[in-house]
Amino acid sequence: MGWNELHLKKEDALLKGISAGSFVYFVHSYYCEPADPGVVTGETEYGVRYASVVAQQNIFGVQFHPEKSQTVGLRLLSNFAQI
Repeated sequence: MGWNELHLKKEDALLKGISAGSFVYFVHSYYCEPADPGVVTGETEYGVRYASVVAQQNIFGVQFHPEKSQTVGLRLLSNFAQI
């Protein structure tokens, strides 16, 4: 639980205007491991490096809580609304 750094893997409309190294807020300690690593657009490291943002076509997922991630979270939610 707590703040951790977001490492961007590739450009995506959901992450537009969000800088690599931005901090976001996590509430859970579990993570997913996508079968297709090509869907991973952001990663975070906490003991291991894991997918914290995934996107494929019109499906998006984040491991952190945008509503608790202050300015970065508001930007992500705004990007999602615009998509």
